[in-house]
Amino acid sequence: MSLESEADTHGEAALPGTLPEALRAELIAFRRDLHMHPELGNQEFRTTAAIKARLEQAGLAPRVLRTGTGLVCDIGEPDPARPMLALRADIDALPIPDTKADCPYRSTVPDRAHACGHDVHTTVVLGAGLVLADLHRQGLLRRAVRLIFQPAEEVLPGGAQEVVESGGLDGVGRIVAVHCDPKVEAGRVGLRHGAITSACDRLEVALDGPGGHTARPHLTTDLVTAVARVAVDVPAVVARRVDARSGLSVTWGRIESGHACNVVPQHAELAGTVRCLDLAAWRAAPDIVHAAIDEVATLHRAKSQINYIRGVPPVVNDAAVTELLREAMTARRGAESVEDTEQSLGGEDFSWYLEHVPGSMARLGVRRPGDHVVRDLHQGDFDADESAITAGVELFTAAALLDAGV
Repeated sequence: MSLESEADTHGEAALPGTLPEALRAELIAFRRDLHMHPELGNQEFRTTAAIKARLEQAGLAPRVLRTGTGLVCDIGEPDPARPMLALRADIDALPIPDTKADCPYRSTVPDRAHACGHDVHTTVVLGAGLVLADLHRQGLLRRAVRLIFQPAEEVLPGGAQEVVESGGLDGVGRIVAVHCDPKVEAGRVGLRHGAITSACDRLEVALDGPGGHTARPHLTTDLVTAVARVAVDVPAVVARRVDARSGLSVTWGRIESGHACNVVPQHAELAGTVRCLDLAAWRAAPDIVHAAIDEVATLHRAKSQINYIRGVPPVVNDAAVTELLREAMTARRGAESVEDTEQSLGGEDFSWYLEHVPGSMARLGVRRPGDHVVRDLHQGDFDADESAITAGVELFTAAALLDAGV
């Protein structure tokens, strides 16, 4: 594989590292193979083996994580005096069926699908790694780059923590990632300074009290009313105890109580999520939520048991790293290929890396030009315009070269 420099529209020497047609076709085939064989978090053995084999074929030395899934791979020799840029991909799929019709590469595994685009993320980082490895052999890559293929992004609190604990960030100075966005046209990326995704924690609440006959509710703890008030009042109380700009919110997804119309139950349960766009508010959220639940439950004479399960912090993009991505995409495809993107209240465990090093996540456009039907993430009919793979590879290779001072 040989990569040659081109000229940009201004007549200046463009950055090297564009995709040869043969590699472009290979990456599409690789992505389709992953799409046909999706694996859930911490079960990505086939996926890990396929990535490892292709990197080794390119003369690289990938290191599988101690859990047996996921891997890291350095291109070039790490230099403690010059921290590396890391390119991160997540490799797991979702436990939902692939409902695409007449698609030759639809999932072959029942109730499993790459419906969040992780197969695209993986292929982008693999492709960038292969291009950068060739540039390194030519002496055109002045600083080592680390590839991170992370397992279990969809499993709270996420596989990023395993990567960090395994030393995956040792020697890394900055980290970047992309996430498929079906609202953005393929060939473009969306960028944002500051919080781009939300923290996401899980919340489970049990309420208890003496039950009895509905003819004598005064002799009971009216748990149906109590659980209803917790469901309605707690989100409002929480919202008034933090800066409204933090976006801290409680949303319930399950509520259960009682079995008969004339019996006041002794037990009730709620479960939901806590989301937040501000790191400080996220760190304070457990105490705030606990206090609000206890106050409302006590008002209705119910005893509360709270299980607050930490998920992931918000992804807060570093301004300097975000501008590196903007410069990289502009160098490849012009300023019109970059757009501002909105915040999402979805969770992303890329945030755990940002607890250690600055970084940025970009929205990678995957909508087919002219297609006005948005096939949203986490839906069985999700698919991506595969030209997005080329755009992602070009973005990451340009970012690596610019980070190295080319």
